[in-house]
Amino acid sequence: MTAKIAQRDVLRVIDANFNRSREGLRVCEEVSRFILRSPALTGELKCARHAISTIVKNVSGCRPALAASRDARADIGRTLSIKCATKKKDCLDLFSANIERVKESLRVLEEFFSLLDKRGSRRFLMLRFKVYEIEKRALKKIAALRNTR
Repeated sequence: MTAKIAQRDVLRVIDANFNRSREGLRVCEEVSRFILRSPALTGELKCARHAISTIVKNVSGCRPALAASRDARADIGRTLSIKCATKKKDCLDLFSANIERVKESLRVLEEFFSLLDKRGSRRFLMLRFKVYEIEKRALKKIAALRNTR
């Protein structure tokens, strides 16, 4: 394997998890906004989503390189079925599933970014722990909402 191919593979992992983490946060943001009706949680989730973009943007040339490395057609993950996927029964289950995706993606970004930019990797670590705190508060609101229904 050449260094060029290895770099492209690292960028593909970062690109997939960059997109996954932002998409997951957006779903959580919408649940917080329209279902939980929490301006504070909505704002924090939005800030976390924007922070991911900022971390990536701060590495010169990273965003264009991520897009250039993308190969959605050849991605084997496209066709894999998830047999053990949790069935979501309501919007609150959507929040839980997506916040899990976000945490997992942030961990992947933290690890793979350490190959490109140690400072960015550290920022992903801090952001992941911030998301843990947001999740804790959101789950309290979700539990309270479920108890009132």
